[in-house]
Amino acid sequence: MVTKKYPDLVASVRRHARERMDAPAVVFEGRSTSYGELQRHSSRVANGLAARLSPQARVAYLDFNTAMYFEILLGAQKARCTLVGINARLAAPEVAYILQDSGTRVLFVGREHYALIEAHESELTELEFIVALDGDHPRWPAYADWRAAQSEVDPEFERQWDDDIVQLYTSGTTGHPKGVCHTRRTWGEIALALATVWPLAFERDAVNLVCMPLFHVAGYNPANFTLVGGGQVVLTRRIDPAEVLELLHSQAVNVTLLVPAVLLTVVQSAQQRKLRLPHLRTVAYGAAPMAQELLKQARAIFRCDFLHLYGLTENGGTGTYLSSEMHDPVRGKLRSCGKPYPGLELRIVDEAGNEVPAGEVGEIIMKSPWIMRCYWRQPEATLDAVREGWLWSGDAGYVDGDGFLYIHDRVKDMVKTGGENVYPAEVENALYGHAAIADVGVVGVPDERWGEAVKAVVVLKPGAVLDVQDILRHARERIAGFKVPKSVDVVDELPRNASGKLLRRVLRDRYWQGRERKVN
Repeated sequence: MVTKKYPDLVASVRRHARERMDAPAVVFEGRSTSYGELQRHSSRVANGLAARLSPQARVAYLDFNTAMYFEILLGAQKARCTLVGINARLAAPEVAYILQDSGTRVLFVGREHYALIEAHESELTELEFIVALDGDHPRWPAYADWRAAQSEVDPEFERQWDDDIVQLYTSGTTGHPKGVCHTRRTWGEIALALATVWPLAFERDAVNLVCMPLFHVAGYNPANFTLVGGGQVVLTRRIDPAEVLELLHSQAVNVTLLVPAVLLTVVQSAQQRKLRLPHLRTVAYGAAPMAQELLKQARAIFRCDFLHLYGLTENGGTGTYLSSEMHDPVRGKLRSCGKPYPGLELRIVDEAGNEVPAGEVGEIIMKSPWIMRCYWRQPEATLDAVREGWLWSGDAGYVDGDGFLYIHDRVKDMVKTGGENVYPAEVENALYGHAAIADVGVVGVPDERWGEAVKAVVVLKPGAVLDVQDILRHARERIAGFKVPKSVDVVDELPRNASGKLLRRVLRDRYWQGRERKVN
């Protein structure tokens, strides 16, 4: 039985459409979609989906950010379906894996990915219907035509709080991504928690620039929060720092979330143009640590509040926060990720799960009502990640005497580059097949722009000659561009233990010498 009053996207848009039909909901590429249009269009999508799918069927969206995404997201929820978010930058085999793993039945796909889907369509055994978002496809119906053929009467199906509403994929240490399932209830809990520390994102006068991808919690959550509150989402198709700066200025944006790599470029452009942004009230940032010097420059340029958010896809990106007040350098907490949200417990534990004293490094584990329901179709991985209600983050850190969390290193091998998660196993698998490579290890190394960069350390086969560009081309054909190594080093032998396991920490440490923290 539901005792809390959870925020709900469908109910909120219905209300805003009744009360403020013509109010702008989404502004994208110069065109505004009102709440009334969003309500009508999403009802058409819902009726189209419900005519062919049963509740909790998986529906996928494969494209970069568009206003159509919100119609499909809302329509899927109205039809009690689950929207599968797919990273639009992935390579063809990775996209095919996610579509097959999720059991996607209906796919909405943009023009840039038509050829990719055509090449793998015969392998997708559960996929039964494809809609071409941009039209102009010989076999698949155009989205606008398909939508227009459905009734715009809201079906108003009874929905359950434990329905999965979204399935976001996160990279896996085994080389395959895992589908993180969040329900109406867990997302409602996430929204309640974030509203306590980021209220502007939920206000009716919010003008929220969303440039982060909607397949990522950094884009998905802020956009949804603003629509729940009745504000205006200003959307970009991709992350383009020049466009971000222009929209911040021209659209009188008052709230946004940026990753440090994007914020760096925006700050540099603003400095060159001597541009001020008087409407901007809050900049949230997360997905990667930020250099203190960059943060100081950003505060000087934007003269607004800053909010640091730390979390995982598995808990909706909602773990700890560093408030605006604590961004004052005098407080001495700029390196911190802040304190837990109200309702979240946080511990630092050793390998046996025993809590360690303040100041001692261990694995960060968290417990809250908004942890994911499961990893889709991976019960063993779910049990390993969530133990007795505690989410094991894979991140190593410590808390100071005031209870502030500091990220120190990663227990897992993940590389964090420009806000994207890259697991070495994926990259190594892609490189091992190259004719010149006998052995390979992949690590993250410091990078001033991206925080970390992917580096491949290879052992060449006897007589082979290093051709870096050929190795990178080989990788680019198999994995997404952001996972392709930025550099390649050659060694005679990789450090391995007696059983042959790569000692990745030993390999990685040589590139981090002289640094206090092994994240950048």
